[in-house]
Amino acid sequence: MTLMDPFGFGRAAFDYWRDSIERSVLYLDVMRERGNQYLEHMEQTKPSVLGFETEELLDGRTLPRPVNYELLRVLPPEGVEIDLQKRPFVVVDPRAGHGPGIGGFKPDSELGVALRAGHPCYFIGFLPFPEPGQTVEDVVEAEIAFVRHVIERHPETSEKPMVVGNCQAGWQVMMAAALEPDVFGPILIAGAPLSYWAGERGKAPMRYTGGITGGSWITALTSDMGNGLFDGAWLVQNFERLNPANTYWKKQYHLYDNVDTEAGRYLEFERWWGGHVVLGGEEIQYIVDNLFVGNRLSTAQLVTRDGRRIDLRNVRSPVVVFCSRGDDITPPPQALGWIRDLYEGEEDIIANEQTIIYCLHDTTGHLGIFVSGSVSRKEHTEFTANMDYIDVMPPGLYETTISRAEDQEESELVERDYLLEFSPRNFDELDNEVQHKPEDDRRFATVARLSEINLGFYRLYLQPWIQATITPESARWMRRMHPIRLGYKLLSDRNPLSVPLPVMADAIRENRHPVDDDNLFKAMETIASDQIVSNLDAFRDLRDSLIERVFLDTFGQPLLQAAVGLYGDAHVHRRRPGAEPEHRRFIENRQAELREKIAEGSHHEAVMRSMIYVLGGAPATDERNFKRLRASRAELEPSTRLCDFKHLVREQFFILKLDREKALNTLPILLKDRSNEEIDEHLRHLEHVLAASGELSPHAAERLDQIKALFDQARPEAVKVKAEAPSAAGKTEQGKTSAVTSANSAETAKTAAKPAGDDNNSAAPVTPKAVPKDDGKAVGNDEDNAAPDTPVKTEPKATTKSAQRKRPNRKR
Repeated sequence: MTLMDPFGFGRAAFDYWRDSIERSVLYLDVMRERGNQYLEHMEQTKPSVLGFETEELLDGRTLPRPVNYELLRVLPPEGVEIDLQKRPFVVVDPRAGHGPGIGGFKPDSELGVALRAGHPCYFIGFLPFPEPGQTVEDVVEAEIAFVRHVIERHPETSEKPMVVGNCQAGWQVMMAAALEPDVFGPILIAGAPLSYWAGERGKAPMRYTGGITGGSWITALTSDMGNGLFDGAWLVQNFERLNPANTYWKKQYHLYDNVDTEAGRYLEFERWWGGHVVLGGEEIQYIVDNLFVGNRLSTAQLVTRDGRRIDLRNVRSPVVVFCSRGDDITPPPQALGWIRDLYEGEEDIIANEQTIIYCLHDTTGHLGIFVSGSVSRKEHTEFTANMDYIDVMPPGLYETTISRAEDQEESELVERDYLLEFSPRNFDELDNEVQHKPEDDRRFATVARLSEINLGFYRLYLQPWIQATITPESARWMRRMHPIRLGYKLLSDRNPLSVPLPVMADAIRENRHPVDDDNLFKAMETIASDQIVSNLDAFRDLRDSLIERVFLDTFGQPLLQAAVGLYGDAHVHRRRPGAEPEHRRFIENRQAELREKIAEGSHHEAVMRSMIYVLGGAPATDERNFKRLRASRAELEPSTRLCDFKHLVREQFFILKLDREKALNTLPILLKDRSNEEIDEHLRHLEHVLAASGELSPHAAERLDQIKALFDQARPEAVKVKAEAPSAAGKTEQGKTSAVTSANSAETAKTAAKPAGDDNNSAAPVTPKAVPKDDGKAVGNDEDNAAPDTPVKTEPKATTKSAQRKRPNRKR
């Protein structure tokens, strides 16, 4: 069709007119179905969008402190087999205005991935209305009780459940694990904000909301207008305002433009997005005061009503933080800033025996972190498959990267399409994501002080009047009239004007006349739509930049900061919590305990200690090392449980960090009862495992040579004496291999082991240097991150009494 063809132009105009009318009717009919679906969903006693069959195990309303939460067992779909020997998997859903079920409302989800992997799965959901007097602490205690119940249901496995907390459920899970660290296995927090003051300028506009509204008094007002209940639709409205182009145009136009194919997907998502729930006024006030505005969780300032401090440093389970740069609700600084708030550096994390792993997605939005099918098939599949490996990783800070398995060596050891690799990180690298600005902290601290003042004035002057005038019926009426809720009801079968819509829509579907994309008017429609999106995005950017500028200028005023008592005090805001006296004593006792164990153990301890030492010089590691090591250990010790394996890894890691010189020098002692053939087998085992992730770096290869020399010192004396004779001749092959082992004779205690190379990974030998003795610092206060590269100075075998005692081989 061309403009010079009037008949073609007219046909194009008529075809587009007819198609637009048909699409409009079909669109309105989908919106009618959405309204009906909303009303039906909200009338259910226990509405949920969970896409799996479940059975109720525990009702939170029956607990000593009743809550509107419940524990469900997820029944496997047909054809899926569950292995009860595997670690249980628990998903905790976010309660942030929407209904439950988002963590498993389709097959490609967190629950779907875990079920296909054969794990017993459980889901912690909630009901639409809270119990009277319910608090956040009650919810946290209920989640602890639920996880304990899951553990009791699986006596056949010694592994603690892996717990997944999405969005707001993430900080609840972390609070629970800080109070009861022995209950939780590996923890995955997806899109969970724990450090609310953090954020990059020009992004994360939600963090300014508390300052612009004058603090949390507006939350108290909203709860009082609801007769003590806070309507979750207000939270949903805040989310929608972040992206007006998507909320008011793009999402709806995408349905209109593809109404023939998009109706099912649209209705499926709207079933959850429109399932608004209600929170207790005391609950939401606690959340806003202590987290959104006060930021007290990430600085260990929260104390329970029975006097227990909620310190995230108490968490002993590995923590996986999954966030995205495309998330404007929980950007990476808010997901990772708590690490910077609590710890001085990566050595401080090691001293607290914590393993923290973070994974950054580049593009997905907030909901995509835990509902996107592509994310579930990739990231969540890898997290689930590697949970045992994550559970045995030594303490420290790591970042994960995901690559295609087919591009890797030893790809047969990777059972899936992708490989999850773990790389050690330091705080300088972490700061690139957190982008901490101390001057902004003072501004947010000023907001927190003003929020307390404004809330006090509200409670003194306004709250009594509002509470006296609001009745339960008026509160229900205001909830029904909320703009978001009203939008669903107006386009439903309860509106008499919608009666002809289904009849018209059915007639159109039977005789549909869609137009092609090359239609002139259809192309103009697409251009107009893009222009509307661009204009709304420009409005959003202008609005967000204006809000940020007003916030920074207002709360950065020295006069205002001085008026609330903050100006001039560099430490009053975001004070990093110090170590408690009992924690310092714990560190000291732990050090003393480990020193006594340095020369205790058997060949298991020797092999693991050597493995950690060599891998300490590697830039990254992945599941291939773990699979080979665990498989070979299962062959040597069939009764070895994963919890024993994890204990062995962590204990040997700390022994190396505490006294590296003595830890390496005692390797021959741990191997003294092994035969020459067994020592050779241990060395082959080490090389086999280390080769799983590719060729060793020169630095790691030098460390392996050093370990081989120490293992040679443990060979029986008969072998050494036999090896010395040809060594004197200087030419035989056996003499070449005994040049190192003969150095451990009774006449000398000096080692001939080749020292590890210097920091530039030079392969040339260097002159051995003395290793600094332990100075009594906390575990992990060492310049090297995992296994230092300083050469080893060996000592005689009978240096200590513990070395002289005969120790039986222990099963791990």
